[in-house]
Amino acid sequence: MRENYITVGSSASAEILINKSRFIGHAARAETEAEAIAFIDSIKAQHRQATHNCSAYLIGEHDSVQKANDDGEPSGTAGVPILEVLKKQGLKDTVLVVTRYYGGIKLGGGGLIRAYGKSASEAISASGVVDRRLHYLMQVSIDYTWLGKIENEIRQSAYPLAGIDYSDAVILSIHVPVEQKMAFTEWVNELTNGQAKIESTQTEFLEFPHA
Repeated sequence: MRENYITVGSSASAEILINKSRFIGHAARAETEAEAIAFIDSIKAQHRQATHNCSAYLIGEHDSVQKANDDGEPSGTAGVPILEVLKKQGLKDTVLVVTRYYGGIKLGGGGLIRAYGKSASEAISASGVVDRRLHYLMQVSIDYTWLGKIENEIRQSAYPLAGIDYSDAVILSIHVPVEQKMAFTEWVNELTNGQAKIESTQTEFLEFPHA
């Protein structure tokens, strides 16, 4: 299972005008091919009057599913340039659709490639790019006498504190990157002289703005 990858942050659109043709790029996250196809179909339904709705998507840890569709534009001038933008930016689980309303001026093959690539890039910029990093949700059970010290240390650390449960003992839930599980466990044991009970309950992805 993959631990870290980048993808678009949210569904978004961006429009550019090139030689009187409107190009509207639409970006969204899609974790399955069915989700990608559903998004493409929704954009086509929204822009039924458009001249073209060209698309591409990359899905899977190793980009095992990737498709490009020119939707009537000359072969290789629309879908492939959109797909290349996804690859160049290293995005995973992402679908792009570029809608074109023809403005009456032909762009030529090179012009189309540049226009569809630029529109795809603009849509990605509008969506924002995020790092998805796999974390363990660690539970640290301690006696109340340790609460002040441990909570303070956790809050000053890079580990996000997910919550605190106050019962017979105090249970702190902390998100820890999967690759740091051992280091985190050793750190907490050192802080508590080995008196903490440390368990990992589940894994989940947290999202951070991509640098």
